[in-house]
Amino acid sequence: MCGIVGAIADRDVVPVLVEGLKRLEYRGYDSAGIAVLDGEGVRRVRRTGRVAEMAAAAEREGFSARIGIGHTRWATHGGVTEANAHPHISFGELALVHNGIIENHESQRERLIAAGYAFESQTDTEVIAHLIHLYLREDGDLLRAVQRAVRELVGAYAIAVVSTREPGRMVAARMGCPLLVGLGEGENFVASDVSAIVQATRRVIFLEEGDTVDVTRERVQVYDADARPVRRDVHLSDVSLASLELGPYRHFMQKEIHEQPRALADTIEGVIDRNGFVPALFGDADGAVLRDVEAVQILACGTSYYAGLVARYWIEAIAGIPCAVDIASEYRYRAAVANPKQLVVTISQSGETLDTMEALKYAKALGHERTLSICNVPESAIPRASRLVYYTRAGAEIGVASTKAFTTQLVALFTLTATLAKLRGRLSDEQEAQYLEALRHLPGSVQHALNLEPQIVAWAERFAAKEHALFLGRGVHYPIALEGALKLKEISYIHAEAYPAGELKHGPLALVDSAMPVVVIAPNDSLLEKVKSNIQEVRARGGEMFVFTDLDSHFGESEQVNVIRTPRHVGILSPVVHAIPVQLLAYHAALARGTDVDKPRNLAKSVTVE
Repeated sequence: MCGIVGAIADRDVVPVLVEGLKRLEYRGYDSAGIAVLDGEGVRRVRRTGRVAEMAAAAEREGFSARIGIGHTRWATHGGVTEANAHPHISFGELALVHNGIIENHESQRERLIAAGYAFESQTDTEVIAHLIHLYLREDGDLLRAVQRAVRELVGAYAIAVVSTREPGRMVAARMGCPLLVGLGEGENFVASDVSAIVQATRRVIFLEEGDTVDVTRERVQVYDADARPVRRDVHLSDVSLASLELGPYRHFMQKEIHEQPRALADTIEGVIDRNGFVPALFGDADGAVLRDVEAVQILACGTSYYAGLVARYWIEAIAGIPCAVDIASEYRYRAAVANPKQLVVTISQSGETLDTMEALKYAKALGHERTLSICNVPESAIPRASRLVYYTRAGAEIGVASTKAFTTQLVALFTLTATLAKLRGRLSDEQEAQYLEALRHLPGSVQHALNLEPQIVAWAERFAAKEHALFLGRGVHYPIALEGALKLKEISYIHAEAYPAGELKHGPLALVDSAMPVVVIAPNDSLLEKVKSNIQEVRARGGEMFVFTDLDSHFGESEQVNVIRTPRHVGILSPVVHAIPVQLLAYHAALARGTDVDKPRNLAKSVTVE
């Protein structure tokens, strides 16, 4: 969602701010702005639309300074207008940027109006700027003013603040939203994402919940929620500039789809190196956490939730353990029953998904101590709050529509399944060897699926003229149908829904006609004949089907049935391979419709608000 970047240096920081905001575009936004202190006061430029428009305006107006903050906004409170864009300014001398949502902004607004503050926007953010200014006017110290103000905020925030009263200082704080500090030589930075500052430094400090940080050119001091000075570890980020560049691809989504063989190989590497499924893969050196698990509770949102649905089939069938999968935003508001021997698994690409983080907090408040995070971003909030962690090693994922994060999550969940099965005595040496061999061959099978792209392009061109589509799957492939429908709707804006194929006759069949394409995930597994029967129901109603199947499935084509065959059925890992064609279908349908593939409307990459 919203993105923050701030810099203080002995050089002009405006190019740093602009470049940082460009690298944050993938998170999703609808306006952008920067504010700098240039010796004469606060100068600000804001624009709705893309960062490039704002950057061009800053260049025309001759922006140059050695301290400044920047922001990309995804609208929550107030519409997409320049007045609602960040940074917000209080009394012409304090500028602030903010990610998150302040729940008590209305009561604070009333208080501040009574104190003489005028509001120019509809945002909750302007409340924070004026509240800090109120305390700065009383106290004269920017750090203390921020620390006093944030104690009165209810909700989630990451903020960065500069003031003309102390032009050599930047103060930042976080609660519920990610924020980090970048360390340079004679210069320092703050950002919501390491990608925003990787061009300047790879040395970062990840702030903890409730932290504030005092940043000058020469020093960085972090304070905890009680305003006590603390030391936070310095990490060397492994995000590379190359991973943030498009290279020969048209879009990041296309790049990331084609990076999946490498991402899967990197994620699998740890399992292969250890020559088996062992608790140490998750940080459980002696198996104390995983050994006597009686049930599994998976918590996730969006695409990660669908990965969890696949895992439920695996965990129950292979490990013999009951598994529940909840949408994180629903779990956190229901009266869940705690089981001390239940393993709570949270899945998040960014490790900062607010609903998932809050669901984890709720689970821990219920007494759950066995917690495992599956995540793609080291040192992010959710892994830090979990007892065990499995990093997927997918590399930076920029496109809003998740692709390689999804398939690597599936590998992580399969690894967890096999490890639990082995600890329970349900995985023989022979079966373990077969699973390891299947993992070794998985990147190659995915590459074969990617080679189907030319055939899928032809299908996508036919889809581009449609406004609705149905996706069908059965068993462990039903979640892949869900994922396919999600991908199509989020980037092509074609309305798509997914159903278990057996449910077709219980209602959705009423929608089927010649204008409604039906995509079927039909691998050569034990349910193939059932799926074929469901296909006949569609044919009888004049519907046209687009079937993804396997080379050895003996599926016949006809006027109403179009077939693309993925490589031979790869067994238990088939959902990973069948995720590839539905990703490609969505990508090329969006391409044909001319939508903004990497930045679909109304959506954000890292969802850090409720």
